[in-house]
Amino acid sequence: MQLPFAVILNPLKVVNTHAFFAHVVVPHNKPTKPSTTITTMVDNHSLVFKQSHVAQHSDLRSVGNGASTASGSGDQSAQNPSRPVYNAPIVAKGEEKNIIRARCLVALILVVAVATVGTSTYILLEDQAQRNFENQFTSYASEIVSVSRQKADQIFDSLDSFSIMVGSQAAVENELLNTSWPFYTIPDFSVKAERLVDLIGGNVPLMIVAPVVEEDERDAWAEYSKTTNPVWFQESLENEGNTDLTVDLLVQRTVPFIHKYAPKEGIQVEHIERPGDVLPNYQQYPLRLDYASNALTTGYDIISFPRTRELYDITKERLRPTIGFAEFFLDSETVAIGSQVLQPIYDTADTTAENRRVVAVVSMLLYWLDFFRNILTQGQDGVVVVLRSGCLVNYTLAYGENITKYLDPEELIDEDVITYQVDGPDVILLGYEDLRDPRYDSFEVAEVFVDLGFDEKDLPEGKCVPSLTLHIYPSEMLEATFQNSDAAIYTSAVVVIFVFTSLVFLLYDYFVGRRQRIVMDRIMRQDKIVANVFPAAIRDRLYAQAKPSGKREKETDPYSLDDLVADSNDLAPAPLADLFPSVSVVYADIVGFTAWSSAREPQQVFLLLESIYHSLDKIAYRHDVFKVETVGDCYVAAAGLPEPVDNHAVLACKFALDCLKKMRESTIKLEVSLGPDTADLALRIGIHSGQVTAGVLRGERSRFQLFGDTMNTASRMEHSGERDRVQISQSTADNLAEAGLSHWTIPREKTIYIKGKGDMQTYWLCKTKPSRGGTLTGPLTQAETVATAANSSEQSDQSEYSETVERMDKKERLVEWTVVVLTSLLQQIIASRGGVLEDIKSLSAAESVTGKRRTVLEEFVPIIPLKRFQEDELRLRQIPSSIDIGNEVTHQLRKFLLMVAGMYRDNSFHNFEHAIHVTASVKKLLARIVNVNDGNGLEIRSPDNSIESIDLVNLAGHSYGITSDPLTQFAVVFSAIIHDVDHPGVPNTQLVKENTRSAQIYKKSIAEQNSVHLAWEILMSPEFSALRACIYQTKSELRRFRQLVVNTVMATDIADKELQALRKDRWEEAFSNVKSATESADEDVVSEDRKATIVIEHLIQASDVSHTMQHWHIYKAWNEKFFMECYGAYKAGRADSDPSENWYKGEIGFFDFYVIPLARKLDSCGVFGVSSDEYLNYARSNREEWVREGEAMVKAFVAKFNNRQQSG
Repeated sequence: MQLPFAVILNPLKVVNTHAFFAHVVVPHNKPTKPSTTITTMVDNHSLVFKQSHVAQHSDLRSVGNGASTASGSGDQSAQNPSRPVYNAPIVAKGEEKNIIRARCLVALILVVAVATVGTSTYILLEDQAQRNFENQFTSYASEIVSVSRQKADQIFDSLDSFSIMVGSQAAVENELLNTSWPFYTIPDFSVKAERLVDLIGGNVPLMIVAPVVEEDERDAWAEYSKTTNPVWFQESLENEGNTDLTVDLLVQRTVPFIHKYAPKEGIQVEHIERPGDVLPNYQQYPLRLDYASNALTTGYDIISFPRTRELYDITKERLRPTIGFAEFFLDSETVAIGSQVLQPIYDTADTTAENRRVVAVVSMLLYWLDFFRNILTQGQDGVVVVLRSGCLVNYTLAYGENITKYLDPEELIDEDVITYQVDGPDVILLGYEDLRDPRYDSFEVAEVFVDLGFDEKDLPEGKCVPSLTLHIYPSEMLEATFQNSDAAIYTSAVVVIFVFTSLVFLLYDYFVGRRQRIVMDRIMRQDKIVANVFPAAIRDRLYAQAKPSGKREKETDPYSLDDLVADSNDLAPAPLADLFPSVSVVYADIVGFTAWSSAREPQQVFLLLESIYHSLDKIAYRHDVFKVETVGDCYVAAAGLPEPVDNHAVLACKFALDCLKKMRESTIKLEVSLGPDTADLALRIGIHSGQVTAGVLRGERSRFQLFGDTMNTASRMEHSGERDRVQISQSTADNLAEAGLSHWTIPREKTIYIKGKGDMQTYWLCKTKPSRGGTLTGPLTQAETVATAANSSEQSDQSEYSETVERMDKKERLVEWTVVVLTSLLQQIIASRGGVLEDIKSLSAAESVTGKRRTVLEEFVPIIPLKRFQEDELRLRQIPSSIDIGNEVTHQLRKFLLMVAGMYRDNSFHNFEHAIHVTASVKKLLARIVNVNDGNGLEIRSPDNSIESIDLVNLAGHSYGITSDPLTQFAVVFSAIIHDVDHPGVPNTQLVKENTRSAQIYKKSIAEQNSVHLAWEILMSPEFSALRACIYQTKSELRRFRQLVVNTVMATDIADKELQALRKDRWEEAFSNVKSATESADEDVVSEDRKATIVIEHLIQASDVSHTMQHWHIYKAWNEKFFMECYGAYKAGRADSDPSENWYKGEIGFFDFYVIPLARKLDSCGVFGVSSDEYLNYARSNREEWVREGEAMVKAFVAKFNNRQQSG
């Protein structure tokens, strides 16, 4: 508040009159907003300090005794050093009476201000509470609508993908095995349906596949189903682990003809007499008996149900999925209302073909209650959701007279309405009517939930496909959470503050004269010191040692750091050092960082450390904890210095627990940008309390440092701790007990040995019930309260994308990271074309035959011609980051990757997570190729932002042309993602022995060929046309992309000795032959392409086993997963020999005869820079470690597998 009688005078002038006013700054060690201006009268002189300027450059804190303290890393005073401006207004000697009158006027103004501000504050806070309630409800409603739409889209996208996959497989088998609808059984149906249900999430009571059987095919289909039913019954029972049913029982409970149910004196089975198509229920998931009939519904005509018939007629006519309300049994007693979705399966994989016809439908029942679970978090209660359909449904017509047992007569014809209440992650069904509170109608948020895009004009008269709408309202429960006494409390606080300010004004007026010159001198000197170097307490002592010169000139600097911090050899005062008898030191180490960084590029390592350390700095600032230093991946901080505090242990513990929480949040978000395993990183924290010696260690780059046994013990607390936990010493636990917080600690079961100290009893720091102020209960300091409010404001501004990332599971985060990687490569592809993106409809004929005429292995070629760019093309190439690929392409890319992820089986090793690990290694090696040039510093741009062509040309020659074509890089990364799609978890030799369907088709390299075929079929789907247009624009690009994918994926089959021998011969031909002086230019290009082809194949091979050439912990983890997969196959009877008997020696041989030679080849080809040395060193190190520990590890693997079997 600026006092009304403050007079601003000329800077640096003090006029010797009878009295003067002084506007004095209250320094603070943290950046603050300009605080209240206080003007006082001392001695007949008037001086005004511009406090807003001084507060910006000062880090001193005003305390009761005038002592100064430091904030550690939070000081900003040295960034913009400048001198404050002092103004000294002249007050006449005879104005003392006027000053007294002015003071009385100020007192009156303060009284009026108290009443005005108090009343205004109360009104504003009440209004703010109401706005908070409205804004919070709007936020909840938006979240419910957004997530619900996302779930609905995921259901229809997943069903669409499932129908495309089934249609594609049926088409392939029709060509190879002469099978066709309706006489077609989906192989491994239970497994595929289970994956689909897992991908959709929620409760799916029943999923059915019903083929379209024409009238003259009914008897033939009935006979066909009698033959095939036992086969898929057996597959489903084994996959679902259902021991209550048997194949014989299911066959016995199956009606042997296509039928319907007649609700006459119970349930009777009748033949279908009507003409036309029927849709018999064939394969279903889960496999169970019908609750009503206690029979298996196989052969039941689902369109004998009137409502289903209406939906099917629309699906058949409009060739698109439909949805309708339906009643179904959740169990033998409970009837629920949900929806029935009909998804068509066509006779062609092209879902846009005009002549396509529906050959089967997927019928799925959905339970709406599950849609709204886990959208809001705990404590976000009281949101009412009304799900409304615009269609009237006659339940008697749809379900028969038996429905009267479950619905009242007045409910038989009604608009479909269901009301739920969302209480955080839980949902309550309120009833099958509109049960909202009418008082909150003005808050209504109405959004379309499911709209299949049907136009009523295109539908037959009387038929209606409901568009479902969400109507969301608050409740009295939600509003009650925002009704509190804050308005009265804050109003009282404002009144108290004004009264207190008035008293302080009078007291300050008395003391300001004595302090005036001291404060002025301190501010003058403060501009000369870099605030980030020392805490304020040490800085004050540096001030005291400084010797100001007699004359102050503009160009001189009497308080330079050279004078304040002298070299130890100079004649300088004694070292600045102090003993702090009671301090808590915190050591926080990132667990798994060394292994994680071994698989990352240097830039990613520093991005992780910068992100985490920045977050920890903020937490330290919030809890008044002093950041000491960072050593590698270890963060060191201390509480209780440089300003001693009694509750230093409490502050250190709060800081540690908040760091654990922030680490978990940060790593989850960073996994999207930094790749797999980032979310597995965690902190291991140790705390010890005791005395330390702290001071300025003079010399080069002098800084404030801590020494003593407390530092060593705290370091050992961290080193002997566990991930994601805080271990504290006895002394720290005693400090907590003295503060009445002994319930924060749990004694560790066993003592730990500390070098130099012997056995020590330590404690785990545990969380207690959260409070408003932070992780732990207990009062907050004023600084913590202000910082917490600032932090809450910052969190409220986080982007929706960050919130979405936090809701993702691990697979979704890996997919999102892959989207980022492939998007960057797509930008480079478009940039290489000059930013041009055209339609590729003209390539539809070429796409339709690509990969159809031969098996995948037959397409393999020893040399792939890569594209070469001319200097002019490179000079005109746009900056890739400036290219916008568009939302449609991004959506299609994400959907494609989700489909690919869903096609990976739940194997221990050959799973989607392993594919992403391989992809990360491919990305790292490609980055090494792109950056290899004079110490990995290539990318130089001219002033017009074009890439310097000479650098790219030299690099293209160095990498045999791999870097000149971004399509090549995209194809290699794409291949890494899909290379194990649908991998069965057993080697190809076992598939041949089992004579599986894929083995009959492909003969050798079975899993690899099957992966290429399935992924390619999905990519060629019409729904990914925009994505394909980004990847290739011409037939030559299409052929090159296909060939790169084939060669790259086929290279991952390292078990085939014939293929390996061919690769070895090609390597020798490419890199062992000396180039002839008479070799022509064409021959030189062929030689370069041969080298590029073999380098790409070895790149994917190295990436496929990259865990053997990375940190020991990474190798150990993936080696265990591979063993579990092989051992599990052996136990399941899918392997002839026990892998545990030869695993130890086999790994040594694998290192000696494959991994290490492969790493040497990476080095000898000369394109991977330091990565080749890195891979070779890790391979040798891992082999040595395996020789020492491998036998014991294999025994541990077997024991772990057996324990899992016994417990599971």
